[in-house]
Amino acid sequence: MKHFHELEKLERSLIDPTTRFSPEALAALLAEEFIEFGASGRIYDKRQAIEAAAHPDDHAISLHDFAAQALAPNVALVTYRATTRSAAGQERYSLRSSIWKLTDAGWKLVFHQGTPTAAAQ
Repeated sequence: MKHFHELEKLERSLIDPTTRFSPEALAALLAEEFIEFGASGRIYDKRQAIEAAAHPDDHAISLHDFAAQALAPNVALVTYRATTRSAAGQERYSLRSSIWKLTDAGWKLVFHQGTPTAAAQ
């Protein structure tokens, strides 16, 4: 896919604490119509995601098995596995998917979903 590396960089930025806990950085990346189905079962819109960013946690997230495919000329689906590790060393695993759209202002995240899963085999 043409924008594979750019999309991977954007997804990695979203799990980086510098972006993840910055309301300003998130506001720049999320589309106005953004919606997330979180691994917790909660649903977030853009406002709620930005509000949550103002409350940092102690979890580190790593990304594995990144893949991207075009859904339309300016729309892409990305998928990956994530491992979330707490400061106490507990790990949780999830399958994640995002839909990005290319706008005049760059790539914007329209949709994200995290689904809990077991550790990858």
